[in-house]
Formats: sequence, structure tokens, C-alpha cells
Amino acid sequence: MTQHTFYMQRAIQLAKRGIGFVNPNPLVGAVIVKDGRIISEGWHARYGDLHAERNALKNCTADPTGATMYVTLEPCCHHGKQPPCTEAILKNGIQRVYIGSRDPNPLVAGKGVAFLREHGVEVITDFLREECDALNPVFFRYITTKMPYTILKYAMTADGKIACAGGASQWVTGETARAHVHQTRKRVAAICVGIGTVLADDPMLNCRCENPSQPVRVVLDTRLRIPLTSRLVQTAKDIPVIVFTHQPDPEKCAALETAGVTVLEAPLEGAHVSILECLAILGQHGLDSVLIEGGASIHAAALQAGCADLVQVYLAPKLFGGDGLSPIGSIGILTPAEAVLLSPPTITKLGEDLLLEYTRKDGA
Repeated sequence: MTQHTFYMQRAIQLAKRGIGFVNPNPLVGAVIVKDGRIISEGWHARYGDLHAERNALKNCTADPTGATMYVTLEPCCHHGKQPPCTEAILKNGIQRVYIGSRDPNPLVAGKGVAFLREHGVEVITDFLREECDALNPVFFRYITTKMPYTILKYAMTADGKIACAGGASQWVTGETARAHVHQTRKRVAAICVGIGTVLADDPMLNCRCENPSQPVRVVLDTRLRIPLTSRLVQTAKDIPVIVFTHQPDPEKCAALETAGVTVLEAPLEGAHVSILECLAILGQHGLDSVLIEGGASIHAAALQAGCADLVQVYLAPKLFGGDGLSPIGSIGILTPAEAVLLSPPTITKLGEDLLLEYTRKDGA
């Protein structure tokens, strides 16, 4: 490992400390090195706070003039909630900058690199780019399309069942896998389920882990059947709840809104509210990522709409048999050639279970 690789990998580690708190901004880490030693580190810690580069410059233990900065994402060169990081880099005399990811934000998109080079800073781009890019699939998707990055998640047995014939599903997987789900909940801006899940399980859909970040809870509820006594409604003033419906009943709608629930109207796709339109509305509200944790119907709708960017399958060493419930409902596929295509999986062992993660292939 070269020293440059070591410093950038350290910046990547720092960037991850912002998970769950910077949305819809990217995860970014920065390391400043002078005379062969680290004189400062920084990361983007919370939405609206200092960017990684400015945090690192603020924390310097020595004069940064002539130093080298390693940053996981191209420095911004525009005024947003914070002033341009490129100006801070120049002002503090940074001589060389190693950059991992390119920023697809149209306000940046190469302009940060060009600005630094025009002002005499040596810039090395695409350094450990693949590792740096892996930090921000959510940001890259949202900043270029304004559609949330969508994760489709389910836990199933080795014979492909998410519940027994009677609906019992607690628990398909073990504690380690279930704890990992809460880390995913922490990463995303929203969790989405269908009304069937709410009626069957009365879930909280909250994040239960160390230093949690609570995502918005979202329910697709075409006929506005969500009970006022449900735990989601009862806790809506503590953790936001959005319910999508079609032609809502005014009286029920008023009662929900009094309880703190936001009720939004969405168009139909067949007999149910359109999941694609609901996701677009969430994007318009600044929610950059959605974890879909439902049953077979909502999973099928997401796949049919082409809006599952990542599929997470928790696989347990159990068998429920042919009368168990499957994770995905009918999506009209009649031949293997029509299948939804996924990438080869990345595989993570979680206790006795496995996590298989697939990205949807382009055009699928």
C-alpha cells in the first residue's frame, strides 16, 4: 500500500461517520498531510454543517501552507449552505489535492478541479475512485435525477419464503442480520411499506441502533385504511409519517393530520397508488433514499416500475416449504428472457445468515 492509498482510505473511513446525518448531501472525508504526517482530518458530519474540506482546515495542528489534501469527492466551487471549499483550499495554501470521486452535481461537475488548477494547485483526479464512488450511490442517483435511490429489502429462507403459510415471519433471520437492517435504516431518508404490512404487523419502522438517525416512515395506502390507533400514527409527532392515498376521505384525513401524519394524494397505477409517482413526490420533498420493507405486492410494484436500485436479500438457513409466502408477487413474466436482470451479488456473512446485495442492471 502506498502512502497516498493509506491517506485516501483514511478519508473514506472518516466520510462514513456522516452516515444517516448528511442526506441529501454526499458523504465526504478529507485528510491533510504535510512533511509525511497527518496534520488534520475532517468529514461532513451533518447536513448544513461545514463540508469535509473546511472541517479539516479548521482542525489543522500545523500551518497547512504547502500541504497535500486527500478528499473523497471533488471540492465544491459554488455557494450553497456553505461557501465554496475551493476558496478555502486556496486561502490556506494547499499545494496538492488528491480527489477520489467526480461530483456529478451540475453546479460542480469538473468546475472545482478546473478552478484549483487555474489557480496553481496540483490536482490528481480519480484516485481510488471506485472505493470513493462506493460511498455515494444515493447522492449520485438523487443529484442527477431528483429521484430517490431505492433499496428493496427482504429476508427469506433457503427455499425462498418470507413467512409461513399462516403469515408468521418472526424471525426468519437471526439477531446479527436483523441488527444490520437497522444500519441500513440509519443510512436512508425514508422507509416505505404498503398498508398490508401496517394492518398485519403494526410496525414502528424506526431505527434501533447506536446513535440512530430516524428515517421518515412512508405508507402506500390507496383507500386510506391506516388505523388511527396504529403505532405509526400514535408516534407521528415524534418521527414523521407520510401516507400516500388516492382521493382521501376528508374526515379521516383531518384526523390523521391532527395526529401529525402528512397525507399526500397520488395517482393510481392499476388498482393502487403509483409507487413511481410516490417516489417522485418524496424526491421533491428532499428525501434522497427509500428503503422498501414490505410484502410481495409492494416488491412487485417496485420492480415493475423499475425503481429498485439495490436489492438486499437476507438469506436464512431454514426451509418453510411450498405453502410459505414468497417475497415478490406477480410481475407478469412469462419467459426467462423477460426476467429482471441483476448484477452478480456481493455476499456478506451475518451470523448464520447471508446478505446478498444486487444492483439492477441498466435498462432492467
